[in-house]
Amino acid sequence: MITLIEYDCNKDQTTTTYHRCTFVRGVCYIVIVSEKASKVSGKIRHNIRDLSEDVHCLGDNTEVKVVMVDDSDQRDWLAAACICPLLAQHQIAHTGIMSAESGLEVIRTDQSGSYFMACIDGEGEVLFNGGWRKLRPGHACLLPPFVQNALRSVPGKSWSFVWVRYVESRDVVPIATSRSPVQGKFNDVSLKAAVEGLYAECQSSNTPSALSQWTELIHQYVLKFAQPEHSDDRLWKLWTKIEQHLEYPWTLAELADAAFMSPEHLRRLCKKELGRSPIQHLTFLRMKHARHLLATTEDKVEVIARAVGYESPFTFSNTFKKWVGWRPSELR
Repeated sequence: MITLIEYDCNKDQTTTTYHRCTFVRGVCYIVIVSEKASKVSGKIRHNIRDLSEDVHCLGDNTEVKVVMVDDSDQRDWLAAACICPLLAQHQIAHTGIMSAESGLEVIRTDQSGSYFMACIDGEGEVLFNGGWRKLRPGHACLLPPFVQNALRSVPGKSWSFVWVRYVESRDVVPIATSRSPVQGKFNDVSLKAAVEGLYAECQSSNTPSALSQWTELIHQYVLKFAQPEHSDDRLWKLWTKIEQHLEYPWTLAELADAAFMSPEHLRRLCKKELGRSPIQHLTFLRMKHARHLLATTEDKVEVIARAVGYESPFTFSNTFKKWVGWRPSELR
């Protein structure tokens, strides 16, 4: 059985399963050859997406409770949001709870603030570390600002989560720093209760003292995740050192030697503390510094590539797009 799918997407984006693909004038023609072509085509449709434009699709039967700092954002899904100006004291743009059954898809090509979310029930997928990752109950993720962020529901599965969206400028230290975990275990019960408390207070007596307490609790729960107390200082001493030598072609063994621990212990520690492998965190630091150099210098892409450890500008460009969402040349 042969199935042909037409899907608008960037020429850089391809899939790797059960298909041949050809790009003609911006359209990806995918030929699937399989006895289960209909099932495979559904999977392909789910995984291919043009990530070059913002998307906000809530899907069917999605329920949302939102509290915003003001009414300046006029998007439809925020029309029924409560307003709490006290969120501004912690640079929070909005916070809320969302329950989706299917069809949820959100893409932000250049999100202007850190985005924290914790899964309450079901499961969904979030784009970080260069790929789509599952987010399940008992876990949270913290997405950094000024890069491409995206999330989506899984076909056939419901998903509930609580979120806190910050608004930050490029000249201040964001909530999500290079020392913050991108994913990790998190007890969502307290944060969910705080957001529900703020939402209820906004709808009822709207007492400033109570609003202030709920807002402070929400921010502190996020900070507890973003800035945890670390038990092993060797990890943070390692990354402080590495940030000064990103041009060096580090291997896992060399990173472990610099941290005075075995490669396996370093791998486990990074996964626990950061939600990334050591090599993934090295790539994160390199892309972060490259983004800074692209914004603050006139250096050629080839020069910046070498400054962050890439001899090949082509490899650097592909890695940068995978992690940040654009090619280096598109930032200028």
